[in-house]
Amino acid sequence: MDARSAILKLDQLWIKASVTGGLWAAVEIILGSFLHNLKVPFAGTILTAIGIIFLISFYQVWPERGLIWRAGLVCALMKSISPSAVILGPMIGIFSEALLLDFTIRLAGSWTLSYVLGGIIVMISTLLHKLISLLIYYGFNLIRIFENIYFFALKQLHLPNSNPLFLLLIFLVIYIVAGIISALIGYIIGRKSSIMPGNESLAVQIKTPTTELFNISANQKFSILLFFFHLLSVLTGMFFLNRMIFSVALGFVILYTTGCLIYYKTLIYRFSKPFFWIQIFLIIILAGLFWENLSGYNEPFSIDGLWIGLEMCLRAILIFVGFSSISFEIRNPIIRIFLYKRGFRKIYLPVSMAFAALPLMIKSISNPFQFLIRPVKSISLIVKDANSWHSIFESEMMENGVDLTEKD
Repeated sequence: MDARSAILKLDQLWIKASVTGGLWAAVEIILGSFLHNLKVPFAGTILTAIGIIFLISFYQVWPERGLIWRAGLVCALMKSISPSAVILGPMIGIFSEALLLDFTIRLAGSWTLSYVLGGIIVMISTLLHKLISLLIYYGFNLIRIFENIYFFALKQLHLPNSNPLFLLLIFLVIYIVAGIISALIGYIIGRKSSIMPGNESLAVQIKTPTTELFNISANQKFSILLFFFHLLSVLTGMFFLNRMIFSVALGFVILYTTGCLIYYKTLIYRFSKPFFWIQIFLIIILAGLFWENLSGYNEPFSIDGLWIGLEMCLRAILIFVGFSSISFEIRNPIIRIFLYKRGFRKIYLPVSMAFAALPLMIKSISNPFQFLIRPVKSISLIVKDANSWHSIFESEMMENGVDLTEKD
């Protein structure tokens, strides 16, 4: 293969990844909003399972090395324009899932068992991601509280005592089974969709975006100094909390949170949600009730536990506000320009097309209720049109003067 052919193949791969990542992002937006607004338990796990199905399905249509991690990067980038206050967690989660699946398939080869192994690893990583996130937000004191809740529940149900790790093992088995099922469904959908005719009438006109990749309002102000200030503030607050200097930590978090709420108006919306404060209230109450091991503790409520709960919630608020502020500042055009100059240009145009096509992709997808009732059929309808979407992306870019063989 000569150099020109290699460059053309690389650009075609980015276009395919943009189609895959764009459609994945559309599903994340529609279904994710639906599940989270209804407060459906394990919504993130459901979205991860669908992501596995999606990536493996598209890999059957386009079995090209590097497609999966590129699709994950595209989807994560598209998540960056989400109106959500916190985008770092979902972005990292999406990209890490794609990286793990891509790495597993590269290592084990492109066959059914490697897809199953990849599905298992991705699902387990989701469980680990949840556990690590909880520990980051609330600290290791959360483990002691849940351990005491676990033993209290066993006592009330008159069950023999067992190691709390047994409960974690049960969750692990459930996630492994979910990973196997998701991988097999993705493989079957992809195989069937790869030989099915696409929708020839999918003659949508995607207008070339006239704005930048990250569509930023002119009224929004960014600062590299603020980016580092938020990092330093989170570390400073954590230092006070870890040293148990509660009065200083309380004053610092109140001052920092107030400043961020004034500067970043979108944070007010998240802070006004009742569900956020219900979580905070529950953590404080549970810490007061279960900080001490109830088997040898006579008091119904622990004052020490109450203070520990307040400290944990103060930590959660600090992390939430800090990460939300950092998530806002990483949209800084200066950061985008830096990435663009460091090799981001190669994927800039295909990803821009995915951003421009996102409304049409969302429109082409079934409503979330139908998606949940018939997920296999819904994903099949999306995957079978993969080549049609690719043709649209490719022709639109060429019509607008994009040379797919242009070298860096």
